[in-house]
Amino acid sequence: MENVDLLTQVKKKANEWLEGDYDSQTKDQVKHLLEKDENELIDAFYKDLEFGTGGLRGVMGVGTNRMNIYTVGSATQGLSNYLHKQFSGLEQIKAVVAYDSRNNSRLFAEKTAAVLSANGIYVYLFDKLRPTPELSFAIRQLNCQAGVVITASHNPKEYNGYKVYWDDGGQIIAPHDKNIIHEVQKITSIGEVNFSGDDQKIETIGENIDREYVDRIKSLSVNPEVIQRQKDLKIVYTPIHGTGVELVPGALEAFGFKNVIHVPEQDEVNGDFPTVHSPNPEEHAALKMALEKAEQEDADLVMATDPDSDRVGIAVKNREGKLEILNGNQAASLLINYLLSQWKQKGRLTGNEYIVKTIVTTELLADIAEAHGVEYYDTLTGFKYIADKIKQLEGSKTFIAGGEESYGYLAGDFVRDKDAVISCVLLAETTAFAKDQGKSLFDQLIDIYIEHGFFKERLLSVVKHGKEGEEAIRQMMDQFRNNPPDSINGQDLMLVHDYSKKQTMDLMSHLRYNINLPKANVLQFLLKDGSKISMRPSGTEPKIKFYFSVNDTLEKREDFEKVDRRLEERIDGIIDALNIR
Repeated sequence: MENVDLLTQVKKKANEWLEGDYDSQTKDQVKHLLEKDENELIDAFYKDLEFGTGGLRGVMGVGTNRMNIYTVGSATQGLSNYLHKQFSGLEQIKAVVAYDSRNNSRLFAEKTAAVLSANGIYVYLFDKLRPTPELSFAIRQLNCQAGVVITASHNPKEYNGYKVYWDDGGQIIAPHDKNIIHEVQKITSIGEVNFSGDDQKIETIGENIDREYVDRIKSLSVNPEVIQRQKDLKIVYTPIHGTGVELVPGALEAFGFKNVIHVPEQDEVNGDFPTVHSPNPEEHAALKMALEKAEQEDADLVMATDPDSDRVGIAVKNREGKLEILNGNQAASLLINYLLSQWKQKGRLTGNEYIVKTIVTTELLADIAEAHGVEYYDTLTGFKYIADKIKQLEGSKTFIAGGEESYGYLAGDFVRDKDAVISCVLLAETTAFAKDQGKSLFDQLIDIYIEHGFFKERLLSVVKHGKEGEEAIRQMMDQFRNNPPDSINGQDLMLVHDYSKKQTMDLMSHLRYNINLPKANVLQFLLKDGSKISMRPSGTEPKIKFYFSVNDTLEKREDFEKVDRRLEERIDGIIDALNIR
């Protein structure tokens, strides 16, 4: 009965598109779904796209649950209405619009600019694709009240997305995210969306913002003299067909690096991402061509950015001299350890500095910060929460850097989102500093483990598609939340952090403690041996993510492989005990 009711509801919504003010091509596609593809029809119309940790994101196509000019237009009309309510006292509300290399990104950006301008909002529209972090920079630089970037970040080619940023340059968080959705939900007809743009209120921007952005990035260099000595460091860089091709090589050159080696096939801007299965630098296959080039060139460092250049994956030579891909926790630890140690060495630490990480990111960052006398903060998953912490502490404390395990890092506070352009130049400088001391970046990582403890993490994503998948994910979370195990892999469960209840449960003392963070559907298990297991449904993809973190001491360099295997086996044991493969 439930499926019959759902199909009836879906067909009603689809027929509203046939009767509404939609273009003929869209109506033809809806007719095809009604007549030929019931399953696709349900998936396209059974719900409306909602803002998650990355904003509006979905598969491109017709329907309320798809990315198309109408869902983009409705979102922009809702945003416009909300901006007028929030900034009613301003003579002119302003916004920036940017876009990445994905199919339809320019189209969606132009529609966004048209709807904003039709609603009296002055729009700065980038002349061509640009990195997402440059949008964040431009909002603050141009004194805008909001920004929109059209991107689905590292998702497969079928996806696109729509991220909204606020006047501080950070992605929207509560209450703005829910309030914008509320405004969108008030729109009952596509006829309420004003698509008739005002060209007088749309200004094209580009190279001037690029120069200002790169100039600010150059100010982050800690040891320019080291770069000068190591200017011929061999760096292989690939944008994986994305926006990084616009600024990363130039930023590296501005820093002083003279030997940046390209992967020509992947410099091509192409929303089909023809050389990779997925343009996600978290996936090793995405770095395959860059690694092959690095082997040929005997490179010191490999870097790959995702399509909108907010994430970066890296590879360095390991103890055997072979290229090894590092995970996001390792890269964040190397970058932040370098910045803190060099700030300390140069006498720049005053006791008023801090770093930020997310709750699923390695605890090694906390240990590094404490060892340098630098405060650290935890936030919920999503770099928008790191940006919000920077906003909260602006003017009272100095932000040095932040990081999350999903390959996103930031230094300096002139951008309020993860920034792969900044990350690339600073990771290159970190590599140059290690080489200047006769070490590789991998050697530097082992040094960190010896000093602070060997932390090893792994991410396991369980994909569940469609409406049935959403229900399976919900049941999985409910099971772990309501019936946590007494022990996992032979280790007693000591603490349960339930961020949906904002409460920590001590299973030994049976005491309860409040969690001072916003509510979120995240669970964390802490075991007796210090292992940490985190689980959360993804806000941008149909999957549930499990994060595993284990640690041990590493007394000397020669023990690295032995301890590494021991930690790998511990994670394997935890996964087997949870029965989630």
